[in-house]
Amino acid sequence: MGKFEVKKAKTGFVFNLKAGNGEIIGGSEVYATMGSCNKGIASVAKNAPVAGVEDQTEPDFKKVKHPKFEVYNDKGKEFRFRLKATNGEIILASEGYTEKGACLKGIESVRKNAASPTVKVEE
Repeated sequence: MGKFEVKKAKTGFVFNLKAGNGEIIGGSEVYATMGSCNKGIASVAKNAPVAGVEDQTEPDFKKVKHPKFEVYNDKGKEFRFRLKATNGEIILASEGYTEKGACLKGIESVRKNAASPTVKVEE
């Protein structure tokens, strides 16, 4: 079972989505208020299970409608994904993966763990 962990940041609130084994599989931007952070969590829970995958590492990749996971290479040539909501806003981003297969497994883990998560607020 997945878990969103909310933490206070200098300028607001952030959350991480953790898998059942405690590994972080995605993180959020900084939200100004706890209410907007909760809306971000709700958006991930709603969009992740139905989002398509747009693999931007492939030549001539096929564009996918929002919501979607975008798979891309960062400056260090690692594979990453970001989840975009129906309005095109990034609502979750991954850490870097050395292999694309592991990145795609990360997306499946987000789908599974975001569907019925618990929320824990850390002080």
